[in-house]
Amino acid sequence: MIVIGTDTHKRTHTAAVVVAGTGELSGELTASALARGFAEMLRWAEGLDSERIWAIEDCRHVSGGLERFLVGRGERVVRVAPKLMGVSRRAVRSAGKSDSIDALAIARAALAEGPERLPAATVDEEAHDIKLLLDHHDDLVAQRSDDQRRLRWHLHDLWPELELPAGCLDRERWLQKISRRLGRAEQSMHPGAKAYLARKQAEGRTRMDALRCLKRYLVRRVFVLLSRPMPTLVSTAHTAVGLT
Repeated sequence: MIVIGTDTHKRTHTAAVVVAGTGELSGELTASALARGFAEMLRWAEGLDSERIWAIEDCRHVSGGLERFLVGRGERVVRVAPKLMGVSRRAVRSAGKSDSIDALAIARAALAEGPERLPAATVDEEAHDIKLLLDHHDDLVAQRSDDQRRLRWHLHDLWPELELPAGCLDRERWLQKISRRLGRAEQSMHPGAKAYLARKQAEGRTRMDALRCLKRYLVRRVFVLLSRPMPTLVSTAHTAVGLT
């Protein structure tokens, strides 16, 4: 069995591997304090020994992300109180400060105390659920911003003179107003729109019914455009909205 002592910081985490039976150092790694760094550390540890314990200094303001990542993947993680590391640090301390030395001290402190006697890191289910909700909220906000940006490009390409105040796309009244103005602009400037209205009226619809059909058609075409990648949006806007 191995114990992986981990010294955590805001930018990087350093791990030192100690063999449980001898206390000897058998490897070390420094990785970024980001998800890709956590994954790198786990892959590295999986190649060392299938029976392993992660010993992390109890500083959850910087170690929390790594703890959640490891526990969420079935790893055994224990927390080492800083006061337990005094003897281990003095035994290995050289001049200056070294993350590798601290990681080794954490691993050896865990062995000296006994991993089974140390508090195990667990996932706070309530906090985890809240984080998932916040992440989902952020995703929705980002998606809405992207949709609005695409819609602005499309509206600008259809009607360069149209002025859109900040935040207007969040308000239903403004959206209705834009729809009405766009419908009037299309019927006055787009030959296809005029032909569409004439065809609908020839089918027996009133002028107002024909205009409502035009607005619905425009909404459907805008939706199709919003579903396309941004690089092709502006170049195909007029073609996609063309009425035949």
